[in-house]
Amino acid sequence: MTPTARLLAAALLATLAATSPAQGRKDSVVLGMVLEPAPGLDPTMASAAAIGEVVHLSVLEGLTKIAMDGTVSPLLAESWSVDPDGRVYSFKLRRGVKFHDGEAFDAGDVKFSFERAKAEGSTNKAKKSVFDNISRIETPDPHTVILVLERADGNFLFRMGEATAAILDPKSAAGTATKPIGTGPFSFEDWKKGASITLAKNPDYRNAAAVKMKKVTWRFISDPAAQVSALLAGDIDGMPRFGAPQNLPQFQADKRFTVAIGGTEGKTIVAINNKRKPFDDVRVRRAIAAAVDRKAIVDGALEGYGAPIGSHLVPSDAGYVDLTGASPHDLEKAKRLLKEAGVATPLNVTLTLPPPQYARKGGEIVAAQLAKAGIVAKIENVEWAQWLSGAFKGNYDLTIISHVEPLDFDRYADPNYYWGYDSKPFRELLAKYNASTDAKARLKIVGDIQRRLADDQVNAWLFQLPQFAVARKPLKGLWSSSPIFANDLAALSW
Repeated sequence: MTPTARLLAAALLATLAATSPAQGRKDSVVLGMVLEPAPGLDPTMASAAAIGEVVHLSVLEGLTKIAMDGTVSPLLAESWSVDPDGRVYSFKLRRGVKFHDGEAFDAGDVKFSFERAKAEGSTNKAKKSVFDNISRIETPDPHTVILVLERADGNFLFRMGEATAAILDPKSAAGTATKPIGTGPFSFEDWKKGASITLAKNPDYRNAAAVKMKKVTWRFISDPAAQVSALLAGDIDGMPRFGAPQNLPQFQADKRFTVAIGGTEGKTIVAINNKRKPFDDVRVRRAIAAAVDRKAIVDGALEGYGAPIGSHLVPSDAGYVDLTGASPHDLEKAKRLLKEAGVATPLNVTLTLPPPQYARKGGEIVAAQLAKAGIVAKIENVEWAQWLSGAFKGNYDLTIISHVEPLDFDRYADPNYYWGYDSKPFRELLAKYNASTDAKARLKIVGDIQRRLADDQVNAWLFQLPQFAVARKPLKGLWSSSPIFANDLAALSW
């Protein structure tokens, strides 16, 4: 082959890579995601946010639906009413809804799902905060559910739209981890472990005509460079949570793609094991926070994207208080606090890092910063399943993770949660918050909650996790922000 012919062949291959196979798709889409769901696909029994990315709103549905802007609307419940004291919720359910296996949806399924979530031994991550607060479930008829709460919860309708409150059928619930069966616009088709999950359009969905995609395939691509290659080659059509911010300018300059930058509920933190010595001493935790330079981490790991935070809320949350000034970067203070706590330096610790770039790349920066204060962090890179079975079970010193669930500051009331924070004053604050139905009073308490966590320096808070959605320009409907980790696949179209 002559040099000219080789150049022409290379140009042809480049053109084909840029246009195929994605441009040939009309009623299917291939999307990328960073983490493979683990250990299964049941969001009512497992913690991983990646589960909700695949099944929530698409395969499984709840009583309410949370939109991209955080608003709540009817889903399996077509309407509801709330008693003046905020403790009794009456839901009217949609009629004619069926599960993917043909079973009819009714009030009994809601009762079963919530009793399962609050049962002894339940691993639903909202068990204590949401379902244990339901004292009674009444089903006066097949299309009415009455939930009676122990204490008022002003966020209850929002909670009913989270993946933890997905409604399952008693006949298929046990198999949800491997074959989820719901009432959503898509049904589960196939899971190639380590590679992809495929969903197929549910032809019997109540609004099937509005669903444009017949097939949605999720490919697992944790490596940022591989994400870039997959998009450029047309192997995937889009990535709602693109993990390579350093490559955003490349896609912003490419007319074949759209780039949307938004926010998430992700509170990215250096989580500290409060039960382990010497981290049980608040001075050591404050030393860790003082050694951390948030701006340097945001610049180095996220190309400058991401708002610094100083407690367990993000700037887009109602009642957010900027507490970054409560723990500013101060190396001398960090050294002084360690000395006051009687900690001999160098202090050797382990820093456990899951796969996302914010953790791996950010962890290298954090380790370098801690070293300047006399804290030597040995980096331990783990896969997501290892993180869930290790760090999330309390087997760690320090770890970097983004908590993406909204309003999840209630986790700090559980002494057995993986960071091991045990504070009676905090639990009293949370009880006061849960008991209040006055909007202004609740916002004030939210401020007090943030200040208490910051003062106790439970963790070293870093930044709000941004969201980067990159897709081929013809693809419409991807979320640009995530109040919950979900994807409204029914809204996608070419």
